[in-house]
Amino acid sequence: MQIVKAHAFGNDFLLLDEADVPAGMDRAALARATCNRHRGLGGDGLIFYRRTAPSSARMALLNADGSYSEVSGNGVRCLAAWLAHQDETPVGGSITIETDAGPKVLGLLERDGVTRTFRAAMGKPESLTRVTLQVDGQAVDAITMRVGNPQCVVLGEVTEERLHGVAAKLAVHSHFAAGTNVELATVEAPGRVRILIWERGVGPTEASGTGACAAAVAAMAYGGAERDVMVVSPGGQQRVEWRDEELFLTGSAEIIAVCTWQAQVPS
Repeated sequence: MQIVKAHAFGNDFLLLDEADVPAGMDRAALARATCNRHRGLGGDGLIFYRRTAPSSARMALLNADGSYSEVSGNGVRCLAAWLAHQDETPVGGSITIETDAGPKVLGLLERDGVTRTFRAAMGKPESLTRVTLQVDGQAVDAITMRVGNPQCVVLGEVTEERLHGVAAKLAVHSHFAAGTNVELATVEAPGRVRILIWERGVGPTEASGTGACAAAVAAMAYGGAERDVMVVSPGGQQRVEWRDEELFLTGSAEIIAVCTWQAQVPS
């Protein structure tokens, strides 16, 4: 199987054409094997894709642990970068990625070698709610929503200790039937939000597209942030705009390698 590796600010994904997947293969096991950091290629998720028309494709995402995810903002961008590379899409062109959270249209803003910058229409945040959840006997003020996938944002102190404590426990909290992605976020200025991320099925990640969107929405709705912010994570910064209730995510993605997978996949 030919597997492409790409990343968006360190949030890395493996891309696999559906046509190359052997019939009957255990896809969850394949995701765990290929995404393994020591015995595989390493990645936060495995994206299966198939072309549906010129400048468009359908994707399905499994997290590094083999679990299902509806969508990834950075994963969508990584796949769009690969399609744009294959098609030599010009700046100003667009690519549509169909996901289980609806189609995402990405406009190509810049091209620099194997790195491409897109502005993606991410849809509307849904079910925006403020809740109080108990974590180790402590009340945690959280903002929950869906940005295609479930998100939980905690405004306030952003530290590694809280990431591995509060955020990790919220990701599997009983309040979320299918688990959730979690962002710790602080508003450093009206146009700047800093985050740390604990992704469902992965753990800490250097960046997250949908997580950046969720953190921005929480900061805008409850933290005094502007409707156009830079969201800064360990891997870099992405721009999030909330205009006419629609979210727009701007950032880059880079193609790293095209590989041939030869190892046997555990059953």
